[in-house]
Amino acid sequence: MRKLLALFLVFLVVAVSGCMGSTQTAEAGKDTVTVTDALGRTVEVPAKVTKVVAAGPGALRLLVYLNASDMVVGVEDFEKRYSFGRPYIIAHPELKDLPSIGPGGPGKLPDFEALINLKPDVIFLTYVDEKTADEIEEKTGIPVVVLSYGRLATFEDEELFRSIELAGKILGKEKRAGEVVEFIKSVQADLVKRTEGVEPKRAYVGGIGYKGAHGIESTDGSYPPFRVVHADNVAKELGDGHHMIDKEKLLEWEPDYIFIDEGGLKLTLDDYSKNPDFYNSLKAVKNGNVYGILPFNFYTTNIGTALADAYYIGKVLYPGRFEDVDPAKKADEIYAFLVGKPVYGEMAAQFGGFGKIDLENGTVKYSLPTSP
Repeated sequence: MRKLLALFLVFLVVAVSGCMGSTQTAEAGKDTVTVTDALGRTVEVPAKVTKVVAAGPGALRLLVYLNASDMVVGVEDFEKRYSFGRPYIIAHPELKDLPSIGPGGPGKLPDFEALINLKPDVIFLTYVDEKTADEIEEKTGIPVVVLSYGRLATFEDEELFRSIELAGKILGKEKRAGEVVEFIKSVQADLVKRTEGVEPKRAYVGGIGYKGAHGIESTDGSYPPFRVVHADNVAKELGDGHHMIDKEKLLEWEPDYIFIDEGGLKLTLDDYSKNPDFYNSLKAVKNGNVYGILPFNFYTTNIGTALADAYYIGKVLYPGRFEDVDPAKKADEIYAFLVGKPVYGEMAAQFGGFGKIDLENGTVKYSLPTSP
């Protein structure tokens, strides 16, 4: 009898222990775990996830960063049609061959029927409110987890880091999530350290994409690559975020260096052809200090491109602090880590790449500044 009682107690302990840490769903018979998404929603997801979809600006990019592209079973039409400016699709063109989950694009919901047919374990979304997320979950019967980029293009964005770690936990990629967060933080730390104590150079960035392409008048008063390398952003007086300026403001500010986001390069060159005297009167143009940088605002922030831009800007402004850096090679190191392939060459082919801009001839020539 004592042996039977002992065996029963052992069985009871094992049975209770096996139930702790997961929840059993009666319908599907799957173990689940409860997570809290970026909206503060409580979501029950399978303990083992093998199939996912990602919808909304930047959602798919985060899954690629986590080396989880092989788990994706469907993508938005927006991702299928274009690889322009998005390193994660350039590196993984196979994603464009997957079934459609809807049109994609800001403010457009996925196709509910397509989601139901694909039967992913989890739907990852960005840029939706709580009501919309709940509605999609209710109508598809599939767990919906909302991720967030936080403030765009910042290198110290805890909200973004939490979303990367959350997705990593759900996908069984916790180690990789930690590596991605640490990588971004380490790059930021390197850029800050390299430029500590510099005499800040006065700089302006134009051509910033914002709900479409714009020319030199489009700028950012808190441009993150400038901040991280201690550049003196002449547009800072306008306040944080995107701004459209009157071009005459450049004559007042007279930046020593002008950087053009190449998403707006064509519009800038078109404007130069109509107003060459204006441009040629600017100090930066007279001194040959107009440079091209890659656009990073394509379907929200391409973090790797923003980091690569910061290295090139640092190299231009403070060449002595970046003597050991070849910006094109550094860009490929960053891309290789985040998206799995060195795709700077393709990005440069699409936009022009890092280099001096010849406004008159409309060309970008790759150049490496050296210490005086």
